[in-house]
Amino acid sequence: MVMMTARTRQQERVGATREALLTAAERLFAEHGVHAVANRQISAAAGQGNNAAVNYHFGTKTDLVRAIVRRHAEQMERIRAGMLADIGDSTELRDWVACVVRPTTEHLAALGRPSWYARFIAQVTADPALQAVTTAEAFAAAPSLHPLQDGVNRCLPDLPDEVYAERGAMTRHLITQMTAERERALADAAPTSRTTWHDTATGLIDAIVALWQAPVTPEG
Repeated sequence: MVMMTARTRQQERVGATREALLTAAERLFAEHGVHAVANRQISAAAGQGNNAAVNYHFGTKTDLVRAIVRRHAEQMERIRAGMLADIGDSTELRDWVACVVRPTTEHLAALGRPSWYARFIAQVTADPALQAVTTAEAFAAAPSLHPLQDGVNRCLPDLPDEVYAERGAMTRHLITQMTAERERALADAAPTSRTTWHDTATGLIDAIVALWQAPVTPEG
């Protein structure tokens, strides 16, 4: 019993250290960019005297980015899965776009303020290599993204593949940059265009539905 208690306490300490490192890294990456932050700075911000704490608990900086993405992706997955269950086999594009947007905004609302996740994502997706890592980790942690893509596809059967890919990228940039902009404004106590994260999502959904339904002009 004593041995189990000691082991449990050790596991709790390790878990608390990992969480502190993840939180510190997310904030520093959001504020300064991934490549501008050294592991020793993360350790210090997390209250760890050992400069090698990041390497010990996570390995490389890329592994640390993966862990941050996974922590948030798992929470957003629960929101998304519930929304997908509610809309079933809807043929309304707006329903599917809402499932793209609202898991992020609802998660950001739940984080309270200040939060750093939106700005963190804006920083890591600006780097092509880290964007690939982020996308892969998000899909691994969020199986509902696959049926979500299928649902959007069914609503846009005649959209050419290259236009679909282009508008998918536009959608990603809109969500990433607009949520990061709002998060930054909230952290700085600056004015925002929408009062709540819910209303922010509504504006994004309006714009993204219009984006996907926009006419396609032939090249040339």
